[in-house]
Amino acid sequence: MRRTKEDAEKARLALLASAEKLFLDKGVAHTSLDQIARDAGVTRGAVYWQFQNKAHLFHEMLNQVRLPPELITERLCDYNQQQPLLALRNLCVEGIQALGREAQKRRIMTILLHRCEFTEDLREAEERHHAFINQFIDLCEQLLERSASSLWPGLTPRIAALSLHALLVGLLTDWTRDSSLYDPEADSAALIAPLFRGLIRDWDARLQAAQLS
Repeated sequence: MRRTKEDAEKARLALLASAEKLFLDKGVAHTSLDQIARDAGVTRGAVYWQFQNKAHLFHEMLNQVRLPPELITERLCDYNQQQPLLALRNLCVEGIQALGREAQKRRIMTILLHRCEFTEDLREAEERHHAFINQFIDLCEQLLERSASSLWPGLTPRIAALSLHALLVGLLTDWTRDSSLYDPEADSAALIAPLFRGLIRDWDARLQAAQLS
């Protein structure tokens, strides 16, 4: 029985690796489960043993590099309760830096942002992806609500959260399109800083105090 489980896990990883390679090369819509099975060296039946359909396989591929909302919440809650803005800033910086450090994350983000058309057979994956985005925005809004008095006049926590998400998506989309635009490792903090200055009235003072503590 143990051998069977080990073989099944090897087949699952092989299918995910083949899907990643073919999605990146051909695009998600133009890659079939048959092609993925052949590339992985398994039968079509083995694909359905592991995944319900292409949408399920695509979603599981994303989950290899994308933090689930529960883990994001846990990460942010690990910070001092008086520093929710610093926690949010650090998570954004780490997310951008990961593009330069982790080749698999770079490949999968490229697939998601440039090689994916959410056709009917990917409807389930599209709904899950949209739910993830909405959960992330909601979590950012909750953190910003704890510092709402520090926002510039006229800004609401919701608008601030949407602005932050839009910046992150733009930075990720541009870099996966053209990696010469900026250095994720060296430039991430500088890229994020103008937005936080535009949202938080005393941002520079907060950041300096946190760095000195």
